[in-house]
Amino acid sequence: MTDQTPSCEHHAAEPDQEDPITDAPDLSDIRELMAKSGDFRVRMALLDRETETALDAVRDRYGRTVRPQEAAAIRTRRTQAALAGYQIDLASSAGPLLAAARNALDAIPATAHTQAWRDVLDSLATSHTEILRAAGQPTGREQQAVWAHLAHWAEHGSIAAHLADQHHQCGPEFTAEDQQMWTVKARAARGRGELDLIESWYAADGRRITLAYLIQDDTSEVIALAGDPDAPGWCVIGRYDNEYVAGKALPRPVPPGVLRPDGASRFGRPEPAPELPVQELLRDVAEARCTGDVSEALLAATDQGHAPGPLTHLQHLVSDAADFSHALETVQGQRIGARLDALGRQLGLLAREIHDAAEDLGATVAVLPPHRTPKPPRTRSRPALETTPPTAPPQPTTTNAHRP
Repeated sequence: MTDQTPSCEHHAAEPDQEDPITDAPDLSDIRELMAKSGDFRVRMALLDRETETALDAVRDRYGRTVRPQEAAAIRTRRTQAALAGYQIDLASSAGPLLAAARNALDAIPATAHTQAWRDVLDSLATSHTEILRAAGQPTGREQQAVWAHLAHWAEHGSIAAHLADQHHQCGPEFTAEDQQMWTVKARAARGRGELDLIESWYAADGRRITLAYLIQDDTSEVIALAGDPDAPGWCVIGRYDNEYVAGKALPRPVPPGVLRPDGASRFGRPEPAPELPVQELLRDVAEARCTGDVSEALLAATDQGHAPGPLTHLQHLVSDAADFSHALETVQGQRIGARLDALGRQLGLLAREIHDAAEDLGATVAVLPPHRTPKPPRTRSRPALETTPPTAPPQPTTTNAHRP
């Protein structure tokens, strides 16, 4: 893995420079535009949750849609509600937000990802045009087709908001002497296990910045690190009274990356594949009487075909988590990714062993012996309706003693 973090010495305190963004909107306007983008994402998240709840009612227990016409009507209502929400939140705000993001992007040093951000901003502009065009259509295919554009804004409008926030003027960083002194303290604390990491992000210049508590003598200091805290070369670039002050002084985060550039969106998930719930497989085994029932449950749990079983899904989960860990491009990320890779291979071996055992169990053609008799339920006999309930015993009474 190559370390792309710039040298810490390059980022010691430098003279203040004028803000190169001259055409950016006022700060209050940018904040309002960013809030509008966030409002739309929250609106879409709530709408997505409500839609999934409604779609669950037209699916069977395996997740298959059994009433497609009702499902289509639910999605149509979802699109109409999303269009109405876009009109409220972003119809008049998307254009200025994209303009502010482009102004900020022009001032960011060119890196490998700046062109990709420009492409995202262009695609958001295209989606904005298509959404406004579809808003004029009462119903029909136009509104159904526009859902992808609405989902694109809900998922990636935050990139425009992050970029628009890059107008922020940072506070002064450490001098070279202070940087060296605090870096020595922080590295010593790291060795003692007394450097607690709080939050991490990337700045526009490509640096990874991490907030941390530096603990010494039963007190803690909020400091900021530049670089990978688990790799050589990281340094301290600032010390602050609290996290809020640090956030005001440090560079704003740029949009975080994604695991896969063409990965699925929360708002554009495909139709779920049929799947047996784990609880149902557990019930099948608990209620089984013959080996064939248990064998089928185990085979379903390890199925690799059209309807993957729970253990297969777990393999995919661990594999994706390993890919994510490697994609962090940090020392600790590579270590954890290697661990998850090994666990994924073990899960694969375990799944094959369970599959083989399930086939062997099914081939035994046996049933549970009759002496494993079920216990009858515990019931209390009730008296007949005409039976007089027994008389309650007399309650003891207490009397006050009288003095002679």
